[in-house]
Amino acid sequence: MSMQVIIAQLAGAMVTTCQIFFLTLLFSLPLGLIVCFGRMSKNVILRNIVKFYISVMRGTPLMLQILVVYFGPFYLFGVSITSAYRAYAVIIAFSLNYAAYFAEIYRSGMESMPVGQYEAASVLGYSKTQTFGKIIFPQVVKRILPAATNEIITLVKDTSLAFAIGYVEMFTQAKALAAGQKSMIPFVVAGVFYYVFNLVVAFVMEHVEKRLSYYH
Repeated sequence: MSMQVIIAQLAGAMVTTCQIFFLTLLFSLPLGLIVCFGRMSKNVILRNIVKFYISVMRGTPLMLQILVVYFGPFYLFGVSITSAYRAYAVIIAFSLNYAAYFAEIYRSGMESMPVGQYEAASVLGYSKTQTFGKIIFPQVVKRILPAATNEIITLVKDTSLAFAIGYVEMFTQAKALAAGQKSMIPFVVAGVFYYVFNLVVAFVMEHVEKRLSYYH
């Protein structure tokens, strides 16, 4: 098999990798904010439930979580599993996992905000929703960007864990090609794809960070 064919097949599988990446961000970023609010809630029961959720998501392997989400409906409820469910299981598991990490990143940003800003906004007549949306959250985004960038870069590499349930993304395709050819070349090409993807992500996030550093 020629190099051109290998690149073409891995490029096709890279589309699936990109889908996992973007859909995970689409769902985990807002879900992480909701989880963060629960983590900071004054309701002790809700706060402890969310803390336990975050602890489980961060304390167990993502691969195990993917397996649980995929096989759980069958073993727990006897629901038949179809091959089409693989894609949903991957996105659900990734989103739940990364929401826990993003929740803690959000929380670190919010708790770093001076109390005086809340008090000043109250004096100016801002409601809590207006204070958060117009004053606090924009500053939180600026503060958490470096930590969020690290998680997003990690997500690019973690997409390869979808192979655990036989979902064909780039790493799974590279494994199949390498086994069929008894060659390391597909892995090398896949590594280049991942590296370039991460370079693009890092460049975009650095650009966003510079755009938000309007006081520097």
